[in-house]
Amino acid sequence: MVVDDPYQHFIGPILAKDDGPDPEFMSQLSLQALGWAARGRHWPPWRGMLASTAAILQRQDPRLQRQCLGLTFPNPLGLAAGFDKNGVAAAIWHCFGFGFAELGTMTALPQRGNPRPRLFRLAAEQAALNRMGFNNHGSLRAATGLTKQQLPPPGLRPALLGLNIGKSRATTMAAATEDYAVSYGRLAPLADYMAINVSSPNTPGLRDLQSPEALRQLIGRLRATPLPTPHPPLLVKIAPDLTDGQLLELAELALDLHEQGELAGIIANNTSLDRQGLEARRLITGRTLAEESGGLSGAPIRACSLALLRRLWSHLQGRVPLIGVGGIDSPKAAWERLTAGASLLQVYTGWIYQGPQLVPAVLEGLLKQLDAHGLNAVADGVGTELPWLP
Repeated sequence: MVVDDPYQHFIGPILAKDDGPDPEFMSQLSLQALGWAARGRHWPPWRGMLASTAAILQRQDPRLQRQCLGLTFPNPLGLAAGFDKNGVAAAIWHCFGFGFAELGTMTALPQRGNPRPRLFRLAAEQAALNRMGFNNHGSLRAATGLTKQQLPPPGLRPALLGLNIGKSRATTMAAATEDYAVSYGRLAPLADYMAINVSSPNTPGLRDLQSPEALRQLIGRLRATPLPTPHPPLLVKIAPDLTDGQLLELAELALDLHEQGELAGIIANNTSLDRQGLEARRLITGRTLAEESGGLSGAPIRACSLALLRRLWSHLQGRVPLIGVGGIDSPKAAWERLTAGASLLQVYTGWIYQGPQLVPAVLEGLLKQLDAHGLNAVADGVGTELPWLP
């Protein structure tokens, strides 16, 4: 991280403590500005600012390119779902150096999400607790907004776009499959890939959809949805809190569905209900982390996310592509996830704390590791367990 990084100079002090400006308010303010930039990206002032941003943050090197999911990614690092829930900045995420961005989670019905406060900083731990509850404008409005941004068609974008969908809270579990299908039908024609979120801890009953029976039915229904375009690759985002038995069942199902051409890959993983030894940690509410509901993200879940990925790799041995996410906040953490079996990587909480410079830092770090190990491309490091070389 460069010492004169303006993000760390101005935003760093705010993120260095739990209290201060509400983190959700700050995210909304940032997204409002990004939305203006995306809509006005062809106007001279915004065009110049975005070009300057891209010149600083992008790293273009053929060794970073990834062929995965039947798609070509400019580099393996993406923005995880949860930040740009409604896709308002879809057109400009490449300017921040990302090879792809996952937008959402979006639901069939618009919803406000859970009561506030619902997003908390754990500054000392470089972590966050969220119980947002899929607050979003709904998949119909999201599809309209994406269309209005006049994006290049799927496959021709400078950063690929994944669209992440979940169940509407007002929809019963019995009707969940059809609820997902509504959003899928609206959004899939606009997506480079689709992701189904069955692992958020903040929608009652949602994680039950990770069972093999429910997941097979859901994926089958989505792939049978009539579309005006070819179906994009479909991935499932799973929880980090699965038992070994549950994970084995899921891996076997994923392999079966992958071989049938119905499931393209797995995103490992969502936020965690496990407090990772921080149960007594008090938030600004005065309550302990054990007493507060929501999913934990950031540095505290790095180890468990890495362990989950390794368990999946041991079952699948590269036969199903894996996207690694959870606690990636440094080049070293990114290299560890890649060599543990992740074909692609995603950041979110670490990106908030470290700032935009995290993206080029990670990409440069990966390139240095390729040189140190004598590898030709990031694909050559996947699943090798090669160590991080200082």
